[in-house]
Amino acid sequence: MSASAPAIGLVSLGCPKALVDSERILTRLRAEGYAIVGDYAGADVVIVNTCGFLDSAKAESLAAIEEAMAANGRVIVTGCLGVEAGLIAERVPGVLAVTGPHQYEKVMAAVHAALPPPDDPRVALIPPQGLRLTPRHYAYLKISEGCDHHCRFCIIPRLRGRLVSRPLDEVMREAEALARAGVREILVVSQDTAAYGRDLDHAASPWRGRSRRAHVVDLAQALGELAAEHGIWVRLHYLYPYPQLDQLVPLMADGRLVPYLDIPFQHASPAVLKAMGRPAAEGQALARLAEWRRQCPDLAIRATFIVGFPGETEADFQVLLDWLTEARLERVACFKYENVAGAAANELPGAVPEEVKEERFHRLMAHQQAIGAELNQRRIGRTLSVLIDEVDADGARGRTTADAPEIDGAVILEDATGLQPGQLIRATVEAADAYDLWAHPVD
Repeated sequence: MSASAPAIGLVSLGCPKALVDSERILTRLRAEGYAIVGDYAGADVVIVNTCGFLDSAKAESLAAIEEAMAANGRVIVTGCLGVEAGLIAERVPGVLAVTGPHQYEKVMAAVHAALPPPDDPRVALIPPQGLRLTPRHYAYLKISEGCDHHCRFCIIPRLRGRLVSRPLDEVMREAEALARAGVREILVVSQDTAAYGRDLDHAASPWRGRSRRAHVVDLAQALGELAAEHGIWVRLHYLYPYPQLDQLVPLMADGRLVPYLDIPFQHASPAVLKAMGRPAAEGQALARLAEWRRQCPDLAIRATFIVGFPGETEADFQVLLDWLTEARLERVACFKYENVAGAAANELPGAVPEEVKEERFHRLMAHQQAIGAELNQRRIGRTLSVLIDEVDADGARGRTTADAPEIDGAVILEDATGLQPGQLIRATVEAADAYDLWAHPVD
């Protein structure tokens, strides 16, 4: 690439799905000959990929846009907050362009208008899997866009549209490219992974004779075959508790998929679930959890919950605590409800005071920490597979199959030497707290 190639900087905010959008934008830019730089000073234009799901996320995105404008002055905004172009223009006047989420062509058109590509790009070969913002040993694989649910607290369908699944052969080509590139873990993401394929037609797929009318189980089986062939981990995220999850657990028990289910239960009280616009049966999943664990004893379940939803009573909250006591979930994230512009929940009666939300949040997290500590204590003395993420002078940090990167716990290997990020080792657990394990390598 020419030393004088026009240079682009990029700030990526929000969830892994937005990170995939950023990776696709960067891949397109590199393919056209743009240089990618990691600082404001060296960039001719800065792209800010925003999050706009919650008011707190909007505030973070606006602050990032303001920072980029102050440091560089030539800024293109994309992502979920891009649907509120008026708000951006009012708060941060002077941005070059604003586009919505996953609008790659509009982002490229805005870049071309502000900074034309070089006439002779002399582009370095772009790898088949594209450019990535994750470490070399793991990558996110986005399988669909949008969501068909109408949860009253959420505006994702308005931001990203209805469910649009990628064809199975296209998904598998990308997954195979990642595996061949040396990725040790593929993390499957979307807004609603368990709904994958509902919208696909009946056309034949060239990928090993499978139908394009794929179902999440077809996808999971195909990814499981790939995982076995290449000796990698495949982890599924954002799975609503549809009946088809029952068919995924045997694949995890057989070792084809990482034994990990990431489920947004959101609550356990039938009254709150009904107010949220969620199926009330989600609060009755204890029997299914028990059966999944009977089939796959190493299964780790991660779930998200919202406290302080309009109308939530102390009795409703106690139902949630009691449910957690019985469910014994390995990983839990909790969010305090906040209004989102355009969400139907904003109009519901029974707003919960902020101090009550705060108290319930801390009470739930303390409740879950006790459960997590007990479950982790049971792992002391076990020898587990650990994927190494970081290595420094003090030792290494890695993860078991029960832990996704950046959101779950870690395995700390003090004084461990000779390890490399991406290495899969066996380690024996010596100590534990509510989130992390301390272990030593055994081979």
